[in-house]
Amino acid sequence: MLVHTFFSKIPSGATTCHKVNGHSVCSPVLVWRFGWNTVFAYLTNHYVILGVEMTLFVTVMAMLIGFVLGLILAVMRMSSNRLLTSLAWLYTWFFRGTPVYVQLLFWYNIAILYQTFTLGLPFTHVWVFYQISSNSLFTVIRAAIVAFGLNEAAYFSEIARGGLMAVDEGQLEAAKSIGMSRGQSLRHIIIPQAMRVIIPPSGNEIISMLKTTSIAVAIGLPELMYQTENIAARTYQVMPLLIVASLWYLAITTVMSIGQFYVERHYAKGALRTLPPTPVQRLRADLSRAFSRRSSRVGASS
Repeated sequence: MLVHTFFSKIPSGATTCHKVNGHSVCSPVLVWRFGWNTVFAYLTNHYVILGVEMTLFVTVMAMLIGFVLGLILAVMRMSSNRLLTSLAWLYTWFFRGTPVYVQLLFWYNIAILYQTFTLGLPFTHVWVFYQISSNSLFTVIRAAIVAFGLNEAAYFSEIARGGLMAVDEGQLEAAKSIGMSRGQSLRHIIIPQAMRVIIPPSGNEIISMLKTTSIAVAIGLPELMYQTENIAARTYQVMPLLIVASLWYLAITTVMSIGQFYVERHYAKGALRTLPPTPVQRLRADLSRAFSRRSSRVGASS
């Protein structure tokens, strides 16, 4: 029933007439309920592809900021210095406690508070090395990247902190015993082992960020949702264009999920004796079992 609904046709409101044996016969014009002809016509539209590229670009840049800054915040939270711990906690508290939509609008409208940003000697207007307008600095793309990146750093810092805390303290003590500094211990011993715990939630964060970029339509970022909404406004094909956007999001998240599986599998080498089979290996195993059962039945019947 569900499949029939997806691929059913409904009257469009128009009629078509033709003559049969001298008589005029009219019938309603049927169209796809979900507008599949429109979906496939706009699936590879030039502006839709540009929207996909912009979505991927903003996602990658925001996640890079989030990962780097989040890892720094996680190390600060685990520091024995109370000032660093307090600063990291305050950052996480603020950015996790306010909606990302509010943060996006704040950075886009930062020129209301600061018309220019100046690089020079503090508390004086004599030595000014560089000055730029806020509107020129925080364009639509930059405002979106900064807002999403700073927000993601707060969430990733907790993911990274959980991964670092999952590593046994004896590992750090062993690294110190052979003369490694704290930075060397984190880089060579702790972080590689913590990646096994960090990767799964980080993959979810990347996929979530990909979909979160759709709210940047509010500030006019020409990403996927912005482009499909513009086309829908011109053609009045709202549902088909929403399906176009959904198909692209599904396709990208599927590729990301496959990549996440292989990255998780790579970092599981030091923890599991037998790695989980890949989809290709599972398929081969299923086919070999099916052929072996069939050959055994043929042998028993003969």
